[in-house]
This record gives sequence, structure tokens and C-alpha cells, in this order.
Amino acid sequence: MANVLVTGGTGYIGSHTVVELLQAGHEVVIMDNLYNSSIAVLDRIEEITGKKPKFYQTDLLDQEGLKKIFEENKLDAVIHFAGYKAVGESVEKPLLYYENNIQGSINLYQAMADANVKKIVFSSSATVYGDPASVPIREDFPVHTTNPYGSTKLMNEMILEDIAHADPEWSVLLLRYFNPIGAHQSGLLGEVPNGIPNNLVPYIARVANGQLEYLRVWGNDYDTVDGTGVRDYIHVVDLAKGHICALDYALKHTGVEKVNLGTGNGYSVLQVLHAYENACGKELPYQIMDRRPGDIATCYADTTKAKELLGWEAQYNIEDMCNDSWNFTVKNPDGIK
Repeated sequence: MANVLVTGGTGYIGSHTVVELLQAGHEVVIMDNLYNSSIAVLDRIEEITGKKPKFYQTDLLDQEGLKKIFEENKLDAVIHFAGYKAVGESVEKPLLYYENNIQGSINLYQAMADANVKKIVFSSSATVYGDPASVPIREDFPVHTTNPYGSTKLMNEMILEDIAHADPEWSVLLLRYFNPIGAHQSGLLGEVPNGIPNNLVPYIARVANGQLEYLRVWGNDYDTVDGTGVRDYIHVVDLAKGHICALDYALKHTGVEKVNLGTGNGYSVLQVLHAYENACGKELPYQIMDRRPGDIATCYADTTKAKELLGWEAQYNIEDMCNDSWNFTVKNPDGIK
């Protein structure tokens, strides 16, 4: 078993991954600046697992704070989630995103190198593929980004590849996520975005619980099953388990691997909406709007590599994802406090 530093470990994906790490017997140290999460998440992790991870409220831009974590803990590996993640905001505030997501990450990699910790699982994104020429998307497809958020993910991949090329002792897993949704089955952990949600399912959840009036559907004239955009939605618990498999691989190998984490299935906006209606037991209002610039028709993963390399594949379907999201929404109308 390993001692693992999880940056952004109180966030949505981070907290679910910490639960899976603890349940798999790993020791966990969390680092988070609580910019987009709550300290109360630590109590919820303890309620689920019976263990409370060591916690540092530190920012990746704080080099002394980072150094302290590596000095005070004997770490074997890092899972790196911390970063800003709103596409629209990244377009409006590119410098903020480059400073936080790139400079902060460089500080982390330097601290790792100084402490001789050379195993990392990095939270990348399917945004690195831009608008793919075909689907399903394979890891060897060309990469190209359409916004600063995506660019920070791709730049981090390039930096880590260069580090591993310069020092062959490094083990780097670049996990390209598709669209994580859902919540922990206990209802204790889930997605709590600040302000109006950017992502589909948290938005639908707020329509379902009456906080928002209706769902805006951006375009219904795409070449898809019902004209609305198709995406590969993956249960956050499946995604978290993918990180455990990636960590196990990183601990035994060196070099760089890029791996898609998705279900390999695409669901349209309206299919997700109807699955959510089944979960909450009522019809949900929606309005068709014009297409958003930059949106693509269809995006889903080829998941062959994850299965062959990591022995991982998604277990949950869209009904499970929506049921778990609704369960969390009902139990936490004001988020995690």
C-alpha cells in the first residue's frame, strides 16, 4: 500500500477518489485551498470510510507550504486534481488559469522532484482532443484545444512527458476524463458547484429541486439521435476507481501512459434529462436555445486501453448516475456544509 498526496482532495472528483484510496488500504494526505470545496468534506469522508485523512489547507502557488508537506510526510505518489476548471471563465480570465493551473503544477512537480517522489496520476481531460474528426476517440488521436482551460490540461501533459523523458525513473499516468456525473451512493459526497452550474447534470438537479426554472438545451439540430449534443457521461465513483487502478499501475511501472476514462457510450442531452426525470419522478421543463459556439455534436471514448492496461472499465449506467445525483441533491439541498 502507498502513501499518496491528493491535491484538490476535497473537491468533487478528489473526494470520491480519496474514499476509494482509503477503502483500498492506502494512506492519504489531502492538500486543498478550499477555493471550490468545503472543509466539511473531511468529516463526510470519515463517515464513509471510518478514517480521516491528514489535511493541509495549502495553495499550489505557496512553494513553502508545498515543501512542508513533502518534508513532513513520506510520500510514494501524487494524484493531482487541483486546478481551476470552468471553461467559460478560462476564456474570460486566461492569465488566472495559466498562473494557477500551470505555475501551481510546476511548483508541485518541483517539490516532487526535490523529495524524490516520481510517481504521479494527473487529472487531464477529453478537452485535449478538441473537435475530433471521428468517434470513438482513441488516445492516439491528434490533440488540439479550443479554450485556455483545455490548454492548461494539455500543457501539463507536455510538461510531465518532458520530465519523464529527462528522468526515466518517473511514472506518469495522464487520465483523460470524459464527463463525470453522479454522486457517492451514501448521499454524503457529490458535486456542489459555485453559483449557476456550468455542467449539465448539476444544472438539471437544480431544476429538479426548484432552484432553477428550466433547463436550457443548447441546440437541437445536431446530427445525433435526437438533435441534441451527445457526450460520454461517467459515474464519478467509476472514475475514482479508475484512479486506484492507475495508481497501482504507476507504482509498478515507469514511463508515460495516456488513458481515456469514459464508458464508451454517448448519451444525448435529452436522454440524460429523461433519465433524471425517472430518478426524481417528475417531468422537468426545458427550452431549446441556439447552439453555443465551440460545442461539438458528439464526443465519446474508446475505452479499450483502460481495460487492457489498467484492468478497469465503468460499471454504472446513466440511470445509476442520475439516481445517485438526485439522492445527493435531496439530502444536501444547500450543498456540503
